[in-house]
Amino acid sequence: MAGLLQAVLGLLFLSFIVSAIVSTPNSLANAQEHPQQSESPQIDTSALISRSAEGAEVYFISPLDGETVGESFRVRFGLANMGVAPAGVIFDNSGHHHLLINVNELPDMRLPIPADEQHVHFGLGQTEAEINLPAGEHRLQLLLGNHLHIPHDPPVISEVITVRVK
Repeated sequence: MAGLLQAVLGLLFLSFIVSAIVSTPNSLANAQEHPQQSESPQIDTSALISRSAEGAEVYFISPLDGETVGESFRVRFGLANMGVAPAGVIFDNSGHHHLLINVNELPDMRLPIPADEQHVHFGLGQTEAEINLPAGEHRLQLLLGNHLHIPHDPPVISEVITVRVK
């Protein structure tokens, strides 16, 4: 029960932080009074970033780079020198997996990893998943996020692999 409460409080805190980052008052009067001021303020999130363990590494167990797979296939995540913990749960040297699919540009490493079709969250601490992709070539990459979905410092990120979906 305490773990569930901690997870809920962590998610509430995360939503507070995200809303503080994305909702900034931007009035015409403010812009006229402070013309040199940037339209989007810089918020220091450094206190929310967790340090990664020395030698931490995230990698694909399967599929392998260059492998041909069906439209539905199992992805297995590997992690060395750190542990897996669900989102919202705070443990040193731990995090949870995020699968980046066909991402051209990495997300901002100071902010929570986006949650969309290209940034798939495994916030329950999953270490494998069945995913579905259309036929064609796809780039996959893993990124470990802390209890707030923010990448560690330094980021724990895999090499990009390519799979061919038949």
